[in-house]
Amino acid sequence: MSSLRGREGERGSAAVEITLVAPVLVLFVMVVIFGGRLALARQAVQAAAFDAARAASLARTQPEARTDATKVAAATLANQRLPCATTQVQVNTAGFNKPVGTPATVEVRVSCSVPTADLGLPWIAAAITVEETAVSALDSFRERGR
Repeated sequence: MSSLRGREGERGSAAVEITLVAPVLVLFVMVVIFGGRLALARQAVQAAAFDAARAASLARTQPEARTDATKVAAATLANQRLPCATTQVQVNTAGFNKPVGTPATVEVRVSCSVPTADLGLPWIAAAITVEETAVSALDSFRERGR
């Protein structure tokens, strides 16, 4: 009988322990979700930058390179299902000014503002900007238009 009386003093202790541990577990899960969202966003923006740089390097003129890069970056981000609050695509087409036969490149920078307010983490901003840059070589012996 003495062993039964010893357990009576511990009644309700499991509920107290869960009440103390539950918020910490929920916070841990939210931080893991945030980390996963950030990693996926970085990968998607990097893929968009590389795809856009490749599309720009295949263009014949600078305006065409800018247009193609912007369209391809938007399409890649849409295919990756990345919900960007704002998206910016900057294309450096200075390589088109170099003479034919000279090595040249096109550089594309893609930035995406990823919303994080829905996670409810107080010390994290409502949106985090993810930015990636990619470079692609222009064909040295193809005519380049300005």
